[in-house]
Amino acid sequence: MLAAPSASDRSHEDPAVVSERSPSTASSAVLAYVDTLESTQTLVPHARAIAKALNAPLTLLHVLELPVRSDGPADPLEWSLWRQEAHDRIKRIAGEGAARQPKLDIKIAEGRPVDQICRYLRELQAVAVVVGTNADENAAGYALGDTARKLIDRCRSSLLLIPPVIAQASAVHYQRILVPLDGSRNAESVLPLAMRLAKAADSELILAHIIPAPELTETGPLEADDHRLRQQVSERNERVAKKYLDQVRSRLACSGFAVRSVVLRDGDVRSSLLQLLDDEPVDLLVMSAHGHGNRPDVACGSVADYMTSHVRIPLLLVTGAQAPGGEHRASNRGQAGQSRGFVS
Repeated sequence: MLAAPSASDRSHEDPAVVSERSPSTASSAVLAYVDTLESTQTLVPHARAIAKALNAPLTLLHVLELPVRSDGPADPLEWSLWRQEAHDRIKRIAGEGAARQPKLDIKIAEGRPVDQICRYLRELQAVAVVVGTNADENAAGYALGDTARKLIDRCRSSLLLIPPVIAQASAVHYQRILVPLDGSRNAESVLPLAMRLAKAADSELILAHIIPAPELTETGPLEADDHRLRQQVSERNERVAKKYLDQVRSRLACSGFAVRSVVLRDGDVRSSLLQLLDDEPVDLLVMSAHGHGNRPDVACGSVADYMTSHVRIPLLLVTGAQAPGGEHRASNRGQAGQSRGFVS
């Protein structure tokens, strides 16, 4: 049976307090992987916005594929010219934005993109990676491209995923940031990061909790008592969820943030979240890769995984290892007794 989080037995920390003692990202970089002309023009403004909010230097990474030649290895001079041309092209595309971003660096690497991204993640101790989710031409819907999918599986830094439907803009301003919460520490661990982004852009924070329809074991038609029980559970879950979000909202409001909460009930969590994104003018979705389900054997839970390939707005996916104030994803395994809500 799925239920809303129990407010009586929760001992979660005030997100404002967590934010104050979160480690500074000033020495860490934001890494943006740019592969094509179009992706560079689209990704760079989002990467700048994240880097500015985190007071972090920005590194643009482009990976050249090694040429396949039958007559021997590539000519060193020719290869050097290719590298310089790629560097100049990215610098030109960054354009005026580079002048507004004094901590901008451009790296040109050779090899497989995911391997090079992971290499620079380690070298730069990057706090976040910005990557497009472009899929193959034959991919259905908004299925992830190979690079984005492999990064989700391998990367332990936060990922800002930019879908191909995002329009190009010279500058990005996240006016409304949606944060889904299910009452777990994993889900709440993204709040300090969301708060930093909201503070930098003077944004509104929207806290969301979606309550699934209660499940009852069915071996035949439900009886009247069963329907009454389901209704009682739904009403209880909604009541507790609203109280929980009100508590989180009031703490954030006391810290000076513009914040409101939304509770939806009796629906499929994934489709309800997508519908909420359509109904609300949200500019950025910030969510934990794992919520209450917290399965350590998968890169992200079922809801987060669904969002990565279906949202039409930027998605900042925060892993448990990298979320400011968060804990390792396996730390919540003993909390199975608490009720489940939004992020699985």
